Amino acid sequence: MSVVEITNNTILEMNEVVQYKSEDKYALVTINNGKANAISHEVIEGINKALDKALEENKVVILTGQPGIFSAGFDLKVMTKSPEAAKELVTKGSKLSLRMLSFPMPIIIACNGHAVAKGAFLLLSADYRIGVEGDYKICMNEVQIGMTMHHAGVAIAKARLVNTYLDRSVSNAEMFNPKTAMKAGFFDTLVTEDKLMTTAVYVAEMFSKLNTKAHAATKIKVRKPHLEALEKAIQLDLSEEIAINP
Repeated sequence: MSVVEITNNTILEMNEVVQYKSEDKYALVTINNGKANAISHEVIEGINKALDKALEENKVVILTGQPGIFSAGFDLKVMTKSPEAAKELVTKGSKLSLRMLSFPMPIIIACNGHAVAKGAFLLLSADYRIGVEGDYKICMNEVQIGMTMHHAGVAIAKARLVNTYLDRSVSNAEMFNPKTAMKAGFFDTLVTEDKLMTTAVYVAEMFSKLNTKAHAATKIKVRKPHLEALEKAIQLDLSEEIAINP
């Protein structure tokens, strides 16, 4: 972990692709992994380290990406390498979602633009999701690229999406614009691009007033059946092959 000084604030580099910036009321976690902002082993490792740090500091988390794109999903170089490589990365991603859904501190996602595949699933793993208006795609495109949806993905989608959009999202890989994505359950609110971070900070400061213990205990109580279903789904995925078929 390295430290970079920027003005009066300190940015901690969890690794080369994830940065952590500690503010008074919240921690800003930024994914910066190439043009697609792909979810790689390194990104998952970096986010986990950032969550560790936020828990240590008792901070609300704002997770964000790059201008125009939150994430286009899992690193395809890894996913197409072999079924074993795909299963390893998908399992890590599912466990990250499980951790986010049960994380004691509130997690806000400031979605900068496109959120595809695992990028969309991360939206469903957070407590509050802010999207930006514009010509952006929000979708789970797994079946479109030849990947049978994994059990964990189905479990997360069932827990967080509006029921009438479940098949459209998971089975049909329908692409949504931000407004329709909010109706489906991917977002809690939409703002113009210039208001994204100010809105995220406002929500973070609001969440910082919650009683931490009460929030954590209530979150687990509300999500208990979904968390249990996700844990079982991860185990099912471990017993099956996960691969992208041409």
